[in-house]
Amino acid sequence: MVPPVPDLQPAADAPSGRRRRVFLSTEWRDLLMLNYEIDPALLQPFVPRGTEPDSFEGTTYVSLVGLRFARTKLFGLISVPFHSDFDEVNLRIYVRRREGSEIRRGVMFIREIVSLPAVTFVARMAYAENYRTLPLRHSINLADSGGSIEYSWELKRQRFRPHGQTDGNPSRAAEGSLEQFISEHYWGYSRRRDGGSLVYHVAHERWRIWRASNAAFEGDDAALYGSDFGSVLSRPPRSAFIADGSAVLVYAARRID
Repeated sequence: MVPPVPDLQPAADAPSGRRRRVFLSTEWRDLLMLNYEIDPALLQPFVPRGTEPDSFEGTTYVSLVGLRFARTKLFGLISVPFHSDFDEVNLRIYVRRREGSEIRRGVMFIREIVSLPAVTFVARMAYAENYRTLPLRHSINLADSGGSIEYSWELKRQRFRPHGQTDGNPSRAAEGSLEQFISEHYWGYSRRRDGGSLVYHVAHERWRIWRASNAAFEGDDAALYGSDFGSVLSRPPRSAFIADGSAVLVYAARRID
């Protein structure tokens, strides 16, 4: 049975209360999330204007996330041949912004890797995201009782591989937990080349989560993400978990005034 698109109304996307149209409907599935503690000073050059770094219990995180896109449609209606299902690996940080009386916690992507050049082009044009096209593969063996997952790619004859294992049954993230902080961000922020910022709303159900063991990122971290992030990703992650995912709606972006 095909899971339905979530019937979620976006929060008002501006102080005026104006709502945005759906730009993309898709499913995010089989998310592997490796989370590393990082010095917030290293993030400052990447924080979009109008936002500030976010933290959990005084600790700042950067996450390396592998996932599958499935049943992807532009504007929730248009399925592009050969571009409905693909993998992505992204490196992301956590930021927040006040809109009136609301604190909107979100993510900012340092780099996103996909295997389809057209996806890279659209993401750069519509959301000013830092996408790169590389051939991605995955090996996923998950059931309710656990399993294993990995995403992999090659660059300049070097292999990169985030991976993890898990046992036991998945469950919703506990209220106030690190897993909830990492997995339940419903806003995206990006930096424009002119120095401005974009914001967009993301709607999805809460995911079921397995805590992961033997989780790591293998590869020349510095060659792909630079020396600062490379030194962080070369360490064991502070936490790691796998999420089953859900249907997702990504709304059109707007400029932050």
